[in-house]
Amino acid sequence: MKKKILLGLVAILVLIQFIHPEKNESDDQTHNISTKYNVPNDVQHLLTVSCNDCHSNKTVYPWYNNIQPVAWMLNHHVTDGKRHLNFSTFTQLPIAIQNHKLEEIVETVEEKEMPDGSYTLLGLHKEANLTPEQRELIINWAKTQMDTLKAKYPADSLKMKKRTAKS
Repeated sequence: MKKKILLGLVAILVLIQFIHPEKNESDDQTHNISTKYNVPNDVQHLLTVSCNDCHSNKTVYPWYNNIQPVAWMLNHHVTDGKRHLNFSTFTQLPIAIQNHKLEEIVETVEEKEMPDGSYTLLGLHKEANLTPEQRELIINWAKTQMDTLKAKYPADSLKMKKRTAKS
C-alpha cells in the first residue's frame, strides 16, 4: 500500500511539472512610476533589485521557478505583490492613491516589512537585503515625491476618500 501511495505521489509530481502559470514578463513601461516621478539612478537600482520582481510587470525568475509547485507559489507571491503595489502601472492610479502608495512605501520600508523575508530567505536575492542607508534613501525619495504632490495638487485631492458601509 505504501508503495502505491509513493508511486502515486511521484506520478503527480511528474505530471504537475507540465502545468506552468503565465509568467510576469510584459515589461510595459507606459504607466511606469518613472514616467511621472523623478527616480534617481541609485533609487531605481534599489527598486530593481529589491522590489520589482514582485511589484512590477517584469519579474526576473530564478532557475527554481521551473519546478512545480514552486512556480505556483512564486506566481501567487508576484500576483499578490502587484495587487498591493505595481510600479509598472503606478501612474494609472488616481492621484490620491498614488500619494497613499508612496506613504505605504515609507511605512513598509521603515518597518522592514519590505522586501519580504521570504524573498531573501536562505541567502536568495542577497542584493535585496537593504542596508539602513539604502532604506533611508528609499524613504527620503518617497517622502520627496509626496512633497512634490503636495506642492502641485490641492490637499483634499491627495486624501483617500473614506469608504462608507453599505446597508
